[in-house]
Amino acid sequence: MNRIALVLGGVIAALLVAASTLFVVDQRQVAVVYALGEIKEVITEPGLKFKLPPPFQNVVFLDRRIQTMDSPETRPVFTAEKKSLVIDWLVKWRITEPRQFIRNNGTDMRNLENRLSPVVQAAFNEEITKRTVGGVLSAEREKVMHDVQVRLAEEAKSFGIEIIDVRIKRVDFVASITDAVYRRMKSEREQVANELRSTGQAEGEKIRADADRQREVIMAEAYRDAQKVKGEGDAKASALYAEAFGRDPQFAQFYRSLEAYRTSFSKKSDVMVVDPSSDFFKAMRGGSSAGSPAGKK
Repeated sequence: MNRIALVLGGVIAALLVAASTLFVVDQRQVAVVYALGEIKEVITEPGLKFKLPPPFQNVVFLDRRIQTMDSPETRPVFTAEKKSLVIDWLVKWRITEPRQFIRNNGTDMRNLENRLSPVVQAAFNEEITKRTVGGVLSAEREKVMHDVQVRLAEEAKSFGIEIIDVRIKRVDFVASITDAVYRRMKSEREQVANELRSTGQAEGEKIRADADRQREVIMAEAYRDAQKVKGEGDAKASALYAEAFGRDPQFAQFYRSLEAYRTSFSKKSDVMVVDPSSDFFKAMRGGSSAGSPAGKK
C-alpha cells in the first residue's frame, strides 16, 4: 500500500514538473523566457513550447498587437504667434524588440506609456512653436503629425517599439482665450446686427417719408380736381340759374325769398321777431309785387 501511494505521488510530481515545462504561445503574443532574471530566449512563433521548470526558467508574455496611447493631460502649447493652444493626440505603436523593451520598461506596458508620453509632448511642442494657429488648425496639420512621427522614430528604437502612426485628435484654445474669442465674436455679431437694424430703420423712414409725400401729392391733386369739377358744376349751375332767372325776374325774386325762408327757419325752435309788414314777408303775404304764383292767383 505504501508502495502504491509512493508510485502515485511520484507520477503526480512528474506530471506537475512536466506541466511546468510546457507553455503555449498565442499568435498575438511574444514569449520571453527568463533564467534566473536573465533573458534566455524570445519566442515569436505560436505553438506549444518547452522550458525548464521554475525556478530555473520562467516565461513572460508580451502583447505584439498595435497599441494606442492617448495624451494623458492637456497642456497649453504656444505657437509662433505666442498663442496658447491645447492639443489632444494619440500614438499607435507596437513592440518590435522584446529584449530592448523589457530592458528599458520591464514587462508592464504602462511603464512605457509613462516614459513615452513626455517625449511625444515635447515633439509636439517643438513642431507647433514653428507654426501659426492657422497652420496648426488646417494648412500644416498633416505636416505636424508627420514631423512628430519622424522625430519619434529614432526615440522609439531605444524603447524597443515601432511608431505606426501619430494623430492630432483636437486643437483648441485654452479656456480663457476661448471665452475671449466667443465674446469678441458675439460683439462683432451684435455690431453687425445693430448696423443692419440702423440701415433697416433708415430705409423704413425713407419709405414712410416717400409714402407720405406721395399721399400728400395724391390728396392735393384729388382736391384740385374736385375743386375744378365743383367749380365747373357751380359755373354750370350759375349759368342755368342765370338763364332761368333771366327769363322770369319775378320768379327769381320769389325763389330767392323761399331760399331765405328755408335758411332762416331751418329749425323748429328758431324764433325771429320781425315786423310782418316788412319786405322780408312780402312773398308770404302774396300779392302781385311778389311775382309768385300765389300772387297771380
